[in-house]
Amino acid sequence: MTGTAAEADMTRDVRLLDCHFDPAAQIAAFSAVHRAAGGIASFIGQVRAGDEVEVLELQHYAPLTLPGMEALAADALLRWPLEGLLIVHRTGLLAPGDPIVLVAAAARHRRDAFAAAEFAMDHLKSESWFWKREKAGGIWRWIEPRTQDFADLRRWA
Repeated sequence: MTGTAAEADMTRDVRLLDCHFDPAAQIAAFSAVHRAAGGIASFIGQVRAGDEVEVLELQHYAPLTLPGMEALAADALLRWPLEGLLIVHRTGLLAPGDPIVLVAAAARHRRDAFAAAEFAMDHLKSESWFWKREKAGGIWRWIEPRTQDFADLRRWA
């Protein structure tokens, strides 16, 4: 990387959306931009079906959410030699099966791509700027990070 603005835009793509997105199309576009990468690792989180879940709602605090996601991406880019990093996260109301989050990391070597994607997801899962609740059986309940989510996060310290 030479550090030009155009390359920075190609290296880090962070988006916060309040509408549906197509993860496959996002990964295809990301892959097309990062053809020099030896590997691209990705993770797609979606609303679970079952357990009578009718809808999931993701709320956020706008002044912190996108800047926080961008700082997370910058941290990942400092830790691993990545060709690119993509983070797309939804807000609002989502139905079972809807994609919530997509993280993709492109690197010359697969281990860097896997580690960077996992690092970003561990942070998004337990140290993010989102409040999550679901409606099941007509009743809303808040969803908190699990003990395991915090344990996953600690390994990156």
